[in-house]
Amino acid sequence: MFTGLVEETGKVEQIRRNGSSLSLEIKCGFAGELALGESVAVNGVCLTVSEKTGGGFFADVTPETFRRTSLAGLENGGFVNLERAMLASSAGKNAGRFGGHIVQGHVDGTGVFLGSSLDGNAVNVKIRVPKPLGKYIVEKGSVCVDGVSLTVADVKYSSSGSEFKVAVIPHTWKSTALRFKSAGSPVNIECDIVGKYIEHFLAWNEKYGKEDESSESQNSENDSLEEMMRSFKSYH
Repeated sequence: MFTGLVEETGKVEQIRRNGSSLSLEIKCGFAGELALGESVAVNGVCLTVSEKTGGGFFADVTPETFRRTSLAGLENGGFVNLERAMLASSAGKNAGRFGGHIVQGHVDGTGVFLGSSLDGNAVNVKIRVPKPLGKYIVEKGSVCVDGVSLTVADVKYSSSGSEFKVAVIPHTWKSTALRFKSAGSPVNIECDIVGKYIEHFLAWNEKYGKEDESSESQNSENDSLEEMMRSFKSYH
């Protein structure tokens, strides 16, 4: 699990392409601390360290991840946001603190970076997402953009899709790869897990819950009938 608080930006050193599969080599400062099999969020996508190199690591991108995320568009020399999985212990730098919001690294889809503008000490970023994702974007709610935990400042819904704005603080702008984005760039979007679970529970209950209620009601009626028959027999 991740928090969306990016540790550092890494550099794409090499891309091995095989159809709709990739193997990425990424250079970063914490490469020496990584272990094989460890999870690292790359632009918000949970990947697994498959090989360690001098000052970097390799991670494989499956066809499913290739199709659903923006990783297919990465190029050699590009920069990516990196975050290691949350520490479970209370030891280590920044451990025991859960900043940002719950980020799984399971990208829901991609959006389009529309542009950025200065607003005082902040940078306002506008992003468009397709209609299926728009329903999860809530004003003052959380959204993960290329692995960065951000708060939605404003959102406009439409039948063709939704546009939302996030106010990026100076530290985040300087410390992440968002500053390298240009209008039209794809970005990975992971919506808040809480909203997705609520939607699932409601849909499930609507489809299957009524059957359970009907069954429970029928069982209750049968139990009452049996009890009445036992009482009748004991009376006679």
